[in-house]
Amino acid sequence: MAGGTWSGTDRPVLPGFYMNFEAAALSAIEPGSQGTVIIPVKANWGAVRKFVEITSEQSIYDVFSADQSGAATAPAVLKLALLGKPKKVLAYRIADATAAKASVTLKDSASANVLKLDAKYEGARANNFSVTVQTNAVDSAKKDLKLLEGTSVLKTFTFSGTAVQAAADAINQDVSNLWLTATVLAPGNGTLAAVAGSSLTGGNSGVSGIAATDYVNALSAMETQDFQVLALDGISDASIQASVVAWTTRLRSEGKGIVTVLGGSGADDVAADAISRAAARSAIYNHEAIVNVGTGAIVAGTSYSSAYISAYVAGLIAGQKLNESTTYAASPFSDVTRRATRSEQENAVKNGVFLFVHDGQKVKALRGMNALVSLRQGQSTAWKKIRTIRVMDAISNDLLRTAEDSYIGKVNNTEEGRLALVEAAKQYMQTLAQAGVIDAQAFNVYLNPAYYGQGSVLTPAPDQVYIKWEAQLTDVMEQIFGTFIVN
Repeated sequence: MAGGTWSGTDRPVLPGFYMNFEAAALSAIEPGSQGTVIIPVKANWGAVRKFVEITSEQSIYDVFSADQSGAATAPAVLKLALLGKPKKVLAYRIADATAAKASVTLKDSASANVLKLDAKYEGARANNFSVTVQTNAVDSAKKDLKLLEGTSVLKTFTFSGTAVQAAADAINQDVSNLWLTATVLAPGNGTLAAVAGSSLTGGNSGVSGIAATDYVNALSAMETQDFQVLALDGISDASIQASVVAWTTRLRSEGKGIVTVLGGSGADDVAADAISRAAARSAIYNHEAIVNVGTGAIVAGTSYSSAYISAYVAGLIAGQKLNESTTYAASPFSDVTRRATRSEQENAVKNGVFLFVHDGQKVKALRGMNALVSLRQGQSTAWKKIRTIRVMDAISNDLLRTAEDSYIGKVNNTEEGRLALVEAAKQYMQTLAQAGVIDAQAFNVYLNPAYYGQGSVLTPAPDQVYIKWEAQLTDVMEQIFGTFIVN
């Protein structure tokens, strides 16, 4: 096909077709490129109803703190997601209407209220903050306002003189200040009184009243983000999970190829009929885009329910190459909360349960299965595998993105333009074949014969192009059958 450059007045073909599609294919094949996991979390600190990118364990503590008291889930669940090694984790803090910022009011030397200090974020963490105001040890013309968390000094703000406004400016204009905002209430007599230690009070994390509505609202916000895998923050509530499943199904019907990972409660994980309970959840979900984790696990001596472990599985799915499988993927867990028997493992695989097993040396994923139990029209057993769905989603997302960026509204709908589009798409598929994602001998892209060429019975509109794709997805070895002959 022709190449070169193009402009709005000269577009018989779209140059760069090969590069556009090859780049999309290569990006999809690279490790972690599927990339982004998104999780709603509860926390005692951090911006409420805002998306924050988490890239490391330290960033969890910087953004949400390490405080896990009061049902805060952010520290644990985000760390689990990172252990799966995705390219990116997006966290969205939810809170109820009681969420409030802690504050303290400082006085001047005449005991008038002159300066209000507010925590930057809503949350109970700031109730452990306190401030002192004292003369600077080096320059007596300056004062130090120290912010402490418990007995540790978080920040010292130094300002000239005793003016209230100078203190406020020192706090508000410090770009490294992550904890406080200051508001001048009145100039007072011009002298900020010394403070030996005054605590901030009134902080509320807004966790106790969180309801299903808060999760539904979070899902609505997430529709504006680019991500591939969703997990919840340890939630096993059936009504919330039902809303998430319905939402996932709707988004996929609208062309957004996402996968959601869910799990059960700690009690379900260790029950005598744990696998049956997990299988019952899969029967309810019954969808190829839902992964149902059926095992709790132990990390660094702490036991987590399968609903928590779903965050790790989400990270694992997002972080893998397209030509990899979660089957037998090694995990960072020291053990599972309940070890399944051989028959239970078989039951889990047959009923769409994603299980972790201890093989005597390590904990690994059993088989990369999603929660599709009953096949719908047009589906085969391949639809029950996580890898199959990831590959189909990646191809669909790549083609949609490239079409929107480089084709729609840019290429004339002529025979030459259509053929160039087909050849470019073939080049994309060839890249996937070379990476072992699809069978190199069993793929094709062509204009739909129902609309084009001899024997066509339908006429496309002037702005429509109808293309057919055929591909045989490859798979990994999951079962090896051998025959040992003794002579």
